[in-house]
Amino acid sequence: MIPADTPFWLAFLMVAAAMTVIVALRYFLASGLFAWVTARFRPGLYGGLNQQISREIRWSLIAALIYGAPAGIVFWLWRHHDWSLLYVDWDAYPLWYLPLSAFIYLFVQDSWFYWSHRAMHHYPALFRAAHAVHHESKPPTAWAAMSFHPLESLSGAIVVPLLVFVVPIHLAMLGIVLLVATIMGVINHLGWELLPHRFIHSRLGRWVISASHHERHHEEYRCNFGLYFRFWDRVCGTDRGLSNRLVPPAKAKT
Repeated sequence: MIPADTPFWLAFLMVAAAMTVIVALRYFLASGLFAWVTARFRPGLYGGLNQQISREIRWSLIAALIYGAPAGIVFWLWRHHDWSLLYVDWDAYPLWYLPLSAFIYLFVQDSWFYWSHRAMHHYPALFRAAHAVHHESKPPTAWAAMSFHPLESLSGAIVVPLLVFVVPIHLAMLGIVLLVATIMGVINHLGWELLPHRFIHSRLGRWVISASHHERHHEEYRCNFGLYFRFWDRVCGTDRGLSNRLVPPAKAKT
């Protein structure tokens, strides 16, 4: 723990550095695990992509700093000054609010991502300035989940730190939100479909982003902008279904 009398600027630097390391480790563990799974079950899929993967890792480490710094600062402000609406008492809110709060965070993240992501594709200057880095991954790999230009990383990094001052959430539920973000970010960039086809084509699966859905975005650019859910894509008419490369055309109905 950081002593309470530590100067603000030094405390901020310390917690920002610590959280950056945690985010970077989370990235290496998740991406490394699914890269290993890919090598095990889809051998050769990432063959010849070593240079691209190295680039993805470099951008991701920069993203880890941008995501980690504000998260660390918010965490320190909560622990030492009780700022934010994070809580640890299970009785502070009704039990039914626990999953609801996690869903609110995921839905707000998804909504922000959809509209900011769509804007980056709609305006060429914004695409070149912020989003082109992510689309340099052709095809994306398990290491591309955090491969963003710093401007795009900054756009995504502010959502949860702002939400904790607006929407109460238990620390454990926040952990689940971050876990979902990490795992879905990786598996949606695998370049192959990990989820069972039965789930993808189920009623629930038709509303959830999967690798085959996000791959379609990397193929066509102007569709499938969602992060976790297909809600906004469906509402706004930008859902083009699944990648024919990952799912046979006969099974790619939406």
